Amino acid sequence: MRLQEAIDAMKNSGVRITPQRHAILDFLIQSMSHPTADEIYKALEGKFPNMSVATVYNNLRVFKEIGLVKELTYGDSSSRFDWVTTDHYHIICDDCGKMVDFHYPGLDEVETLAEQVTGFKVGEHRMEIYGTCPTCQKKKQH
Repeated sequence: MRLQEAIDAMKNSGVRITPQRHAILDFLIQSMSHPTADEIYKALEGKFPNMSVATVYNNLRVFKEIGLVKELTYGDSSSRFDWVTTDHYHIICDDCGKMVDFHYPGLDEVETLAEQVTGFKVGEHRMEIYGTCPTCQKKKQH
């Protein structure tokens, strides 16, 4: 889903498209780093000097409610926000916190198996893998 589809989804949900919302959405789509609300705010504050961190949080909440954005919470660190594209998983660096997407279709079978074994109706699942990214591995070698 790209910006135009997101704008259409907002219109269909009756959400007004303000310049700030447009900019936050665009930033999320372009960003591959799963930014926090603070990072989004810092990236856009020059363009929107009257925008507050609360404005960013409120807009992210709206995007989350209409299914454009997922909130990723890991441990006690700040929530990160992920643009909803396809089902994917995250691998996270224990050292620097970098988060990278990857897709592994084989894991979809886990939901089917879980339903069969437990009788639950599965809504969703999430998996994180932790390790050390290539940049941090290089730092440790020196």
